[in-house]
Amino acid sequence: MSPLLLALIGTSFTCFSTILGSATVYFFKREIPKNIQRGFLGFAAGVMIAASVWSLLIPAMEMAEEQHQFPWLPAAGGLILGVVFLLILDRLLPHLHPGSNEPEGPRSSLGRTTLLVFAVTLHNIPEGLAVGLAFGLAGGENAITLSAALALSLGMAIQNFPEGAAISLPLKKEGYSNHKSFFYGALSGIVEPIAGVVGVLLAGGISTMMPWLLAFAAGAMLYVVVEELIPEAHLGEHSHIGTLSVMGGFLLMMVLDTALG
Repeated sequence: MSPLLLALIGTSFTCFSTILGSATVYFFKREIPKNIQRGFLGFAAGVMIAASVWSLLIPAMEMAEEQHQFPWLPAAGGLILGVVFLLILDRLLPHLHPGSNEPEGPRSSLGRTTLLVFAVTLHNIPEGLAVGLAFGLAGGENAITLSAALALSLGMAIQNFPEGAAISLPLKKEGYSNHKSFFYGALSGIVEPIAGVVGVLLAGGISTMMPWLLAFAAGAMLYVVVEELIPEAHLGEHSHIGTLSVMGGFLLMMVLDTALG
């Protein structure tokens, strides 16, 4: 199959997981209990940290070495660019994080629903880019195999489930119907296939860009983890559940990547 088709299949799988997470709105009366929320968010953070290292940064350095580049240069440079990219989006795109009353970014007349969807969309862009790039590279003579791409896709899908719930349940709490809350939660995941295909198109046939793009996706994901997921997993207090969930997510993704990759 072509790299584009592989990327589309991989990111559609992670998008479907977001849709499944959004469906939790039909099973909870009001909102997820705080301890479960801490566990979900911490687990997602651990998965993303491990994926950034084993699935993105290490392959980026291996590919750079194969291309006779300094391995650290695209890894460090791409990571910095990914952080800067998310930082700019965070400043330019108006959004509202679940559980917060104060929107971030420029002033906007957009409603709370749209701002909440934008917040989760920010998280999904680097995830879609990472999975799309991994599948786009799979099967060639490079550092990423098809099984490694599958491991990354599975890890992202697992942590996308709570992200879908994180958008649909707050909307239900604010008075939206189950169907409308589910719709907006599912809508937030559509950006992942788009980001994945865009990543493959950006890389094109220029193999020297791939290490930079992989590290770029890693930097963007780490920004999301440090800026949003870990603080939200602790919810303003020390939380053993949040901390242990981070460790559990990291362990699972590490095992998936090393066992399958």
